[in-house]
Amino acid sequence: MYGKQKISVLKKINSYGAAFVLGCSIFGAQAFAQSAQTTESLKNSTTSPERLSASFAEVAKIVEPAVVNIDTKGKVPDIAAKGERPTQDADDILDFLRQMPRRPSSAVGSGFIVDKSGYILTNAHVVEDSSRITVRLESGEEYIAKVIGSDEETDIAVLKIEAGRELPFVRLGNSEKARVGDWVLAIGSPFGLARTVTAGIISQTKRETPQASAFQKFIQTDAAINRGNSGGPLVNMDGEVIGINSQIATSTGDYNGIGFALPANEAAYVYRQILQNGKVRRGYLGVILDSVKAEYAKVYGLPEPNGAIITDMRDPLSAASKAGLKIGDVITEFNGQKVQSAQDLISKVASTKPDESVNLVYMREAGTNLERKTTVIKLAERPSLNQTASFDDSRRKLPLGNKEEGKPFGLTLIELTPTLAAAAKLEGQKGLVVKDINPASYIADVKMSNGSDALDEGDVIQRVNRIAVPDLKTFNEVTKNLKTGDAVVMHVMSSNSRGRIPQLKVVQFTVQ
Repeated sequence: MYGKQKISVLKKINSYGAAFVLGCSIFGAQAFAQSAQTTESLKNSTTSPERLSASFAEVAKIVEPAVVNIDTKGKVPDIAAKGERPTQDADDILDFLRQMPRRPSSAVGSGFIVDKSGYILTNAHVVEDSSRITVRLESGEEYIAKVIGSDEETDIAVLKIEAGRELPFVRLGNSEKARVGDWVLAIGSPFGLARTVTAGIISQTKRETPQASAFQKFIQTDAAINRGNSGGPLVNMDGEVIGINSQIATSTGDYNGIGFALPANEAAYVYRQILQNGKVRRGYLGVILDSVKAEYAKVYGLPEPNGAIITDMRDPLSAASKAGLKIGDVITEFNGQKVQSAQDLISKVASTKPDESVNLVYMREAGTNLERKTTVIKLAERPSLNQTASFDDSRRKLPLGNKEEGKPFGLTLIELTPTLAAAAKLEGQKGLVVKDINPASYIADVKMSNGSDALDEGDVIQRVNRIAVPDLKTFNEVTKNLKTGDAVVMHVMSSNSRGRIPQLKVVQFTVQ
């Protein structure tokens, strides 16, 4: 077979949005007191069809009063705000309309109230770039909402309305207790149809998606979620919100049975941070990481496939640089806790306050051995996504020409000449350039931890199983004795995926 057809497209679902109001007991005892009696009665329900239907109805009755519609009006584009009048000889009505100022764009989303004083959780993409946000309650009352704060990393925003009275709210549950197969309800305003309730099960937990940030490990559900459900609640059978509906995977633009909700525990953390600081403050090392897999552990002699590999350190003033860390180091412990993976380390660092000093244990290659080292590092503050997106994402094609080629592993490789090195900004480096990848080869299906292709055309392979491969002869000598089941670790410099500055990738796979 020649690879996999890509049919799913992940979409944020704010074209028509639904919002829900979240009343959460983890923010105060009052929310718990309000829902404790009903929650206890729900737990006594059985799973017969009749009782299940009654449970659905009871859950919807609890949650719906706290679910809100969010209407947003976008800012007028600058080019349209000029409002040039039509010329006197304009005799075509279309010409006249083209010259009229455009109206601000509008969208509909969902949200939920989390506090009786009027705090609302929704998706940040529902309200971004809005000049006016209108919140409509179940009663039909409308209020202008103020954005208290938002977080790009999790796509969460906190809004506030002033109703002059106590408002109904819902409770945030513990999303860590969510299990695959549990029944859930999704509530929101798909296509502007307010307070629409759909039922389904949890399909998977801690699901990563191609568009997700390091802090988005979604609850996947087959409850029907469409455009307009963004920001609405995913609710368990205890009447607790366990997620915020945020994305769908679709080949049509609408419901295909795969929806994603940000877990309530992450939403609660963001909510508290925004109320306390006006934004979310996260610790930051200033490195790019990859996870240790079984192949890396086998090649490097690690006792188990745990840890995070530093693959890039571009800022000499970053917290990691100041602490003496280097590219290739493997971080194995953070403040006395084992590091399971790159994502695990990112979570541990991000949940630690900026400017706090922490203890790191890491492994550094020294000849044929790995030496255990320790350091104390003072964390910086994680920059916003806009601050870190200063690189050029355009892919660059190298002038590969017709140099001598080799084709191990289904890869067409050529030696890195001075001309190619200069084009790839790898002056003084040696290695083998990936000119082509046979789509029928197993290596074409090898993925990085984030789901991206492990190798791309233009990548430069510099080491294989800890041995430098400056030419095809050396590469062939290193790989000729590899057999099925052997672990392979390649150090690869990539100038394609991140534009201007080459970055190390640690490619890990097993020979098939």
